[in-house]
Amino acid sequence: MTAPIRREIGQVFIPVRDIRRAAAWYGRLLDAEVSEPSHGDSIVEIPMDSGPRLALDANAPYTPDGPPRFFWWADDLDAVVTHLRELDVELASDVVDIGSVAFVQFRDPDGTLLMVCARTGAASGPQLLS
Repeated sequence: MTAPIRREIGQVFIPVRDIRRAAAWYGRLLDAEVSEPSHGDSIVEIPMDSGPRLALDANAPYTPDGPPRFFWWADDLDAVVTHLRELDVELASDVVDIGSVAFVQFRDPDGTLLMVCARTGAASGPQLLS
């Protein structure tokens, strides 16, 4: 039997408290032009170059608990860290190299933990992050 659910992520939602403040912050972080809030001023979609869509969501109760809900790919984590520092973003980790990838974690203005990963080329086993 074929499952009726496709193995494809459609959209990732990040819970936020203040939709306009969050949209401005994510716009600066990603150098993206963000739309005006929709759905009763509670959703802002952030344009992505590929992969799942990203939406800021002020509908659900906010909680920053838990690990990062997703990550962005980058080619140069040193450049990412420099960019984050230029934006006065709170870093939650140094660059951590786990073999096949390295990552840095940081927080948005609501305290949500976010992550950027880069492939390291030291893939010695199965790659779980692809």
